[in-house]
Amino acid sequence: MTWLPVAAWADTYLLMAEEPGCYWCAKWNSEISHIYAKTDEGRAAPLKRYDLRVDTPDVDFTSKVRFTPTFILVQNGAEVGRIEGYPGEEFFWGLLKMMLDDASIVAPERS
Repeated sequence: MTWLPVAAWADTYLLMAEEPGCYWCAKWNSEISHIYAKTDEGRAAPLKRYDLRVDTPDVDFTSKVRFTPTFILVQNGAEVGRIEGYPGEEFFWGLLKMMLDDASIVAPERS
C-alpha cells in the first residue's frame, strides 16, 4: 500500500446517513461512534453525518441512499464505496477495511 499525500486524504471521509428513531443507527452509535475517530480507519476517513430525510449532502452518489444507516466512503466529492445497514461491529470493521483498501486509502501517520 502507498501512503497518500495530505491533499488526497483531506478530501476523504465516511458519510453516515441516519435518521431519528433508527435502531441500527443507535446500535452503531453505542458500539462504534465513541472509538471511530481514534482508529486508523477514522483517521483515514473522518466521520460526517447527515439526516437522510432532511439533508442533501453535496456528494456524487452512485445510487440513491434508501436505508439507515448507510455508510458512504467519499473521496473528492464522489462516492467510492458503500455499506448499507449495520451488520454488527466485527462485520462493520471488516467491510470498512475492504472499502478503504479497494479505494487505496490509508490513514495518515500519527503525529
